[in-house]
Amino acid sequence: MSARYGGGLLHLAAALDQPGVLDAGSYVELARLAERGGLDFVTLDDSFARPGPDALGVLCRVAPATRRIGLVPTLTTTHTEPFQVQAAVATLDWIGQGRAGWRIDVSTTEGEARLFGRRHAAPAEAVWQEAGEVADVAAKLWDSWEDGAEIRDVATGRFLDRERLHRVDFTGTAFSVRGPSTVPRPPQGHPVRVVDATDGHARTVAARYADVALVRAAAPAQAADVRDRLREQARSFGRHPDSLRVLVSLLVDLGDGEYAAEPGWGSPLSGRGRELGGGGGPRSTVQGPLYRGGPVDLAELVAAWYADGVTDGFHLVPVEPRRDLERLVNGTVALLQHRGLFRTFYPGSTLREHLGLARPANQYAVTGGTS
Repeated sequence: MSARYGGGLLHLAAALDQPGVLDAGSYVELARLAERGGLDFVTLDDSFARPGPDALGVLCRVAPATRRIGLVPTLTTTHTEPFQVQAAVATLDWIGQGRAGWRIDVSTTEGEARLFGRRHAAPAEAVWQEAGEVADVAAKLWDSWEDGAEIRDVATGRFLDRERLHRVDFTGTAFSVRGPSTVPRPPQGHPVRVVDATDGHARTVAARYADVALVRAAAPAQAADVRDRLREQARSFGRHPDSLRVLVSLLVDLGDGEYAAEPGWGSPLSGRGRELGGGGGPRSTVQGPLYRGGPVDLAELVAAWYADGVTDGFHLVPVEPRRDLERLVNGTVALLQHRGLFRTFYPGSTLREHLGLARPANQYAVTGGTS
């Protein structure tokens, strides 16, 4: 009997990262391919440390060219204005009609700090504490407009119901915000917040604020351990553990086509109680855990880890974006669908529905309070 939490089917996501590619059409093509496979969402990474297109801007272009798949850009909370970050994510949710997410990340280098000239780089502990505060105030600002706050009554000239608009007064360790937001409450209430929880400081933010936590794990025992810790920590913050989805993040190299995985690279090691570094599975690399092999063995690995209850799903990062994503969708996903482990169509229209997450109640409508 598998140790499943929260029920539901397997969750799958993929990265659209294409270093050096500035053509929007290429990102649209890959997102449509992922959508054809029924994936929960796609991510697009971003940082101040490398050149490339703005992830949020690219996915705002992808949004009207897709219909169901979730869109999750990375937005850094360090050196940026929290008010503008939450408004940008809310705008993507409106453009995508309830499909936006936000991968929260931080900046720790002095080179990145010099791009802004406001302050020096800070330790990871400090910037992740700030990231948690940004995640917190973002939710408050999203809730500062109650559902139905917009009246738009031409006859009376009333645009807003002021009783449904709430002021946010928030003071963090490095910033303060006075609201309400300039963007009405997003279709999902709160766009989905995603955190790579591999690092210890990030893990606390994930347990407290994230809807999806990504974990880079090379063995199922490692993934299970981090997942259990995240769920327990979420419980300590007063959250129900089932409100947090934990996905294993793997680099995938499917260049071997239909051939079996190389020994030690991708054989479907399973078993919740097996020791770390057992006889197979992804290998640890400088870039993160890497699976190298064919889509058939990848499907076996995904099915085995999921059946053993060590993860809610996988976030897969193609080494060769176009080649590997196509083989992932046409090979791995198709096999998982055939086995009844993954959806063959989207039953809902929002990213929260794909993930089996409820739309959050508005904290001000429920309590009538202010922050």
